[in-house]
Amino acid sequence: MSLFYFLEVAVRDARRTAPLPGAAGVEPLKEEPPAKAEPPAPPDGPEPCVAGRPLANATLLMLARNSDLAGAISSVSQMEDKFNKRCNYPWVFLNEEPFTEEFKGNMTSLTEGAVSFGLIPKEHWVQPSWVDEDLARAGRDNMVAQNIIYAGSVPYRNMCRFNSGFFFQQPLLQKYRYYWRSVLIVLPDIEYFCDMAYDPFYFMQEKDKIYGFTISFYEWEPTIPTLWSAVKEFIAQHPQYVAEDNAMAYLSDDGGKTYNLCHFWSNFEIADMDFWRGEAYQAFFDFLESKGGFYYERWGDAPVHSIAVALFAPRRQLHFFTDVGYRHQPFQHCPQGDDWAQNKCRCDKADTLDYRQQSCIPRFRKLFE
Repeated sequence: MSLFYFLEVAVRDARRTAPLPGAAGVEPLKEEPPAKAEPPAPPDGPEPCVAGRPLANATLLMLARNSDLAGAISSVSQMEDKFNKRCNYPWVFLNEEPFTEEFKGNMTSLTEGAVSFGLIPKEHWVQPSWVDEDLARAGRDNMVAQNIIYAGSVPYRNMCRFNSGFFFQQPLLQKYRYYWRSVLIVLPDIEYFCDMAYDPFYFMQEKDKIYGFTISFYEWEPTIPTLWSAVKEFIAQHPQYVAEDNAMAYLSDDGGKTYNLCHFWSNFEIADMDFWRGEAYQAFFDFLESKGGFYYERWGDAPVHSIAVALFAPRRQLHFFTDVGYRHQPFQHCPQGDDWAQNKCRCDKADTLDYRQQSCIPRFRKLFE
């Protein structure tokens, strides 16, 4: 049986239903004035949240529905306990429908940081009117016949399109550069296994990183049959956007002729929104949007984001957070070696996707050999 079959079965077994959503606003807390002098960074190794040093221009971001309340409480509590209680970065929650007072009250009570709730505009979430629904329905039916997870779901496609091209345009996020994203809308169970004794946002800023991940594996090929041909068409039209020292070797085993399906799992992302807002990515997303593949097929934000950062940024700006223990059903990354002990991880070191057959981590590591 194919690799994709086993991945489909794993995800399908972990599937949980999640209903409605919501939004509104909570006044953010005032930011502390910047320190007069910033302490020098250490010669190597990440820096902790340091008193007297301004935080990075960053936020913790969650996409969730009102029905995801239990999962959101668990995820936010873990994030606060493992990391944010030392830094108090602000939280932004986004939803396609207004959040309930119960959801807002619970989230606000869990953190000392500022908390804001945003309503996603319908034009950023719903299927565009120009999409040929007959063609889109035929694509969904074809995937249903292949037993592909979420094959018939238009809301799932809405979310993939939103995450690919619109989340960073939301008004509540405009003042921020970096985000750490969690997604509860489809698979609500998120776990963080390890203490994080340093500030990953400051690390991204100081090391000039634009994209950080914990899990990397192969995409389901039937969901993106024409995505790579669209990518090649875009590159042919806009070769100026391809970075000189790119990570094409992570995406392709034959210099770009074909796509090997590797991608970074975007359920966990620590990234720079200035990259998504930049000329190259905006042109790339607009081109993909014009093809209709988010609806005629099932293009996900994970391969879209991964292809973009691998091609339009130098490989040195990509970062594998080996020390972050993370699980989003049914996959997890558990730190190894000294990282496991030093960060007080509570995951089973043998239970990590990194070096299993479906993992793309070896391909990523090879970029830097």
